[in-house]
Amino acid sequence: MPADPSPPRPSPSPAPAHDEPSADAEAASQGSPPEKPTEPAPKARAGGRDRYFDALRAVALVRVVSYHTFGWAWAGLVFPSMGVMFALAGTLMAKSLERPAFKVVRSRMRRLLPPFWFWGLFVVVAMMIHGWMPGWQIVFWIVPVGDPPGNQWGVQAWEILWYLRTYLWFVLLSPLLLKIFRKAPIPVLLLSLVPIVVFQYGWQPPYDRFGSALTDLATYLFCWLVGFAHREGVLQRLKPGAVVLASLAALAFGGWYALAHQAEFGTYDLDEIPLAQTFWSAGFVTLLMYFKAYYDVDFAWLARFERLDRIVTIFNGRAVTIYLWHEIALILAVPLIDRFWNVPAFEKWLPLESQWFMFGIGWVLIWIAIPLFGWVEDVAARRKPRLLP
Repeated sequence: MPADPSPPRPSPSPAPAHDEPSADAEAASQGSPPEKPTEPAPKARAGGRDRYFDALRAVALVRVVSYHTFGWAWAGLVFPSMGVMFALAGTLMAKSLERPAFKVVRSRMRRLLPPFWFWGLFVVVAMMIHGWMPGWQIVFWIVPVGDPPGNQWGVQAWEILWYLRTYLWFVLLSPLLLKIFRKAPIPVLLLSLVPIVVFQYGWQPPYDRFGSALTDLATYLFCWLVGFAHREGVLQRLKPGAVVLASLAALAFGGWYALAHQAEFGTYDLDEIPLAQTFWSAGFVTLLMYFKAYYDVDFAWLARFERLDRIVTIFNGRAVTIYLWHEIALILAVPLIDRFWNVPAFEKWLPLESQWFMFGIGWVLIWIAIPLFGWVEDVAARRKPRLLP
């Protein structure tokens, strides 16, 4: 994935924010309600939700904030959050497309755009105060089919919008993609890896707004389609041995490519190496989705841990809010910690220089943002606004 330019970071400061995301505009995975069991099993309080998908989304969001705080290059190898998020979104999209396509696309855009506009108003006004004047490209702050423009002062806040742009394009293309996928699921799934290979070894998209969009679409196309495969029952029909071997092969190639080309890219961070990101995410996500399909895992046991179950529910009900506001929370944590140095007791007893301390302050600010701004997601979804879902 082409990396956006990142400004110099103060110490401590969050890492460059061109990692994932993470968040589906609908924010919640809605698995089909299970058949009534012989003996009642504990269920999450949010009825009809698939807690396996909910848990994956919550982990993905935590990983996003962690990466943007510490900048760990190895984080994507441990858990490729973006690939997971697109696979979950693809599953939901395939489920929704059982209804008329136009209504589904309109609903997705309605859920995505108002939280984006609300957040964008703060960012755009702040950049204008710091000397930025938008031209006609301000339209990308209305419908982000291309990367919205901005100045260097606000780059750390707005560069995360590549995820929303890529998600929006997948939503617009999904009615056509699903029709093509249904004609030949496995061949289409395998062929979805071809574009990124072509971009790496053949024609390279220009390094501009739409070139970056093409690269990101190619990088995560397989993950979106494997979500289709899960929803359409394709994965359940595959033999475990073949799936595991193919997934391990994809992981091996992606990991090898990232490690073997460190000199070329200056890092083994998957976010900087689209080809490695594609194959690593493909193998990782396929195993996760196949595990779900083959064993029919639902993570209903989460209901036995009330606090943990509640946190997972909040993360999923406010996924867009967390994703959009987490970078601003990390940015604000820096001057806030600077004020702590003026208090002798804080200077003596608190680890003010630690990135972990900034990580904690960032999460405090994120949890403040959730009730302050999360209600916009309820309004976008035509629900009664609530402080917490």
